[in-house]
Amino acid sequence: MARRILLSFFKRIAKKRGLPGRFTAIVFAFYMSSIMAFLMTLVITAATRGIGSGFFMTSIKAYSLSMPVAFVCVLIVRPLVMRLVRWTIADGEL
Repeated sequence: MARRILLSFFKRIAKKRGLPGRFTAIVFAFYMSSIMAFLMTLVITAATRGIGSGFFMTSIKAYSLSMPVAFVCVLIVRPLVMRLVRWTIADGEL
């Protein structure tokens, strides 16, 4: 019951805010780079400086540089990755 209500809610939001399908690759790259850059900056900051005072601000500062770089990289690498996926997955499965 709750799952049905949540799905209905998200479908209504998607209809109101949805972008045309031609933006799929760009939206994918944005979300993927945002999440991955954030996680990586947290891990790398923790590994290099430790988790202490200033950890979060240092991570945010690193994220402000890494996110745009990651976004461009995902846009550039995505076609290659899609080819590799097609090459790896059996015909007719995609």
